Amino acid sequence: MTTRPEAGDAMLDVMMETPDGGTVKPSDFRGRKLVMFFYPKDDTPGCTTENKDFTALKHEFAAADTALLGVSKDPPAKHQKFIAKHDLAVPLASDTPAESDEDGIAEALGIWVEKNMYGKKYMGMERTTYLVAADGKIKQVWRKVKVKGHADEVLAAAKAL
Repeated sequence: MTTRPEAGDAMLDVMMETPDGGTVKPSDFRGRKLVMFFYPKDDTPGCTTENKDFTALKHEFAAADTALLGVSKDPPAKHQKFIAKHDLAVPLASDTPAESDEDGIAEALGIWVEKNMYGKKYMGMERTTYLVAADGKIKQVWRKVKVKGHADEVLAAAKAL
């Protein structure tokens, strides 16, 4: 069983693919704060709202010296369509390891969990947000996030850090 990192722990440094074919990992943001928000699936109502909310506040996060990174298991091509369709300005990354036997960052963080919908069990992303300090240490964790008002709450925490 994976240990779920908490405030005070170092953010795990796992490589993810960006929609443009590049790569990104949390340590790329050292020297400034980072908000990593993990969401279940592109183009679903809650995930679309969450991405739009963070996009709307992107400049305020930048003014607070805080980078944003949205992460899901969707492949880069799907992220490209999602970004274009909703005019998103927040960078996205795909938690899809190159090797099929390799765990992604969601598994390593313990947020790729068994879910249950209408009696059907499946594996899915637990909507979770991490505020990471400039030194790479996790400062705050929001688990089982409710989307409404979440981006504003995270912005307030980033400004206070």
